[in-house]
Amino acid sequence: METLLLSRIQFAANISFHILFPTITIALGWLLFYFRIRYNRSGEARWMEAYQFWVKIFALSFAMGVVSGITMSFQFGTNWPGFMETVGNIAGPLLAYEIMTAFFLEAVFLGIMLFGFSKVPRWLHTGATFLVAFGTLMSTFWIIVLNSWMHTPQGFEMIDGVAYATNWSEIIFNPSMPYRFGHMVLASFLTCSFLIAGVSAFRWLIGGRTEGVRVALRTGVFAAALLIPVQIFVGDMHGLNTKEYQPAKVAAMEGHWETSGNVPLILFAIPDDEARENRYEIGIPNLGSYILTHTWDGEIKGLDAFVAEDGTVMHPRVAPVFWSFRVMVGTGMAMLLLSWTASWMLLRRNKETGERRGVEGLPKVMLFALVGMSFSGWLATLAGWYTTEIGRQPWLVQGVMTTKQAVADVPAPMVLSTLIAYLVVYAILLGAYVGCIFYLARRAAHGKKIEQRVPGSGAAEARAIPAE
Repeated sequence: METLLLSRIQFAANISFHILFPTITIALGWLLFYFRIRYNRSGEARWMEAYQFWVKIFALSFAMGVVSGITMSFQFGTNWPGFMETVGNIAGPLLAYEIMTAFFLEAVFLGIMLFGFSKVPRWLHTGATFLVAFGTLMSTFWIIVLNSWMHTPQGFEMIDGVAYATNWSEIIFNPSMPYRFGHMVLASFLTCSFLIAGVSAFRWLIGGRTEGVRVALRTGVFAAALLIPVQIFVGDMHGLNTKEYQPAKVAAMEGHWETSGNVPLILFAIPDDEARENRYEIGIPNLGSYILTHTWDGEIKGLDAFVAEDGTVMHPRVAPVFWSFRVMVGTGMAMLLLSWTASWMLLRRNKETGERRGVEGLPKVMLFALVGMSFSGWLATLAGWYTTEIGRQPWLVQGVMTTKQAVADVPAPMVLSTLIAYLVVYAILLGAYVGCIFYLARRAAHGKKIEQRVPGSGAAEARAIPAE
């Protein structure tokens, strides 16, 4: 295998592992803030019980995200020196803004959030939780700005093969940034919602039937049910934006080889890059045109429009993009079905008493389904990232530099050896992370009530809260 392909696989492995943890912490910080506010307003211990359990998961996820992110920055120099040499004047400041406005904020207030619960006034602990949540959102903002600029670059000029910024407003608010940012934040909330619902269902099944588990499960299910339709809408807008600025990616996603109108929505096919056709294609006539142009006979650019006269192919390999897109959509549909069904079961009323059934109304099969979908958000997020990033090929920065131009001249065996090392370490860490979450859930389910100090309005007051 050549160095270029191995370097791409290695970077994909690193970013795939890293993105799992910010995908949880981005939303979990805000849900912790929600739990804290609900406790402040009601004084009900169940909200603080939910907070105290999930803040442990936040701390674990935050630590994993920070450590795995370090290897990402190293690879800019070891595997992709051409990237920073060409666009470092833009990428460097954006990454610095992320550190100054987000990471420092998180680092300063994280300690108060994790350890200051009974040591500082209630308002300070609540404020620390808010600032940590805000910091994770700002971190996401700057990373998405850089990634979006690589897809839809503007606000710069090239001088002697190097990019120089001419308008930072155009760079930051590039054409695809609002859609990517919204899509990513919603993906995080859906990932976190299913994680909370799934782990809470696990705790319920093994006997941890406390009020804190009850409110956490309801919060996860209802948040997912409300946000999935919003995600579908934002995803449609993101797709239309991609069609305008990266039509080759859309053609690969949909498996369209030739430019034409009356395009079908292809549900299943096996794309053949060599023959440049789909095998065993199953589609719905004209629906592809309607989704992408909002007219039944709209013309869609096919992959044939991205082949130069000399035969150079300027579009990505179709099969990975085609299938990753369908995995993302298919997982999203499963999440929609499960969250809406679970919400209906939670809200339906008992015929005899007229009261809502609540968590007790969820049959075991539904609880097991929620447990099984605990990490479904990871699957959808990774599939979406693969669609986005592989779909940009052969470009690293769209229309500016190709991936091949940025890769380091490193022997392939050296890249392969580090790739194997990364994969082994990541497999161990990922297994330990998932195991730790369910270990904490099991420990909490069989914990005893103890007296803990809960910060009040100036003075601490004692509350009985389930603890691990």
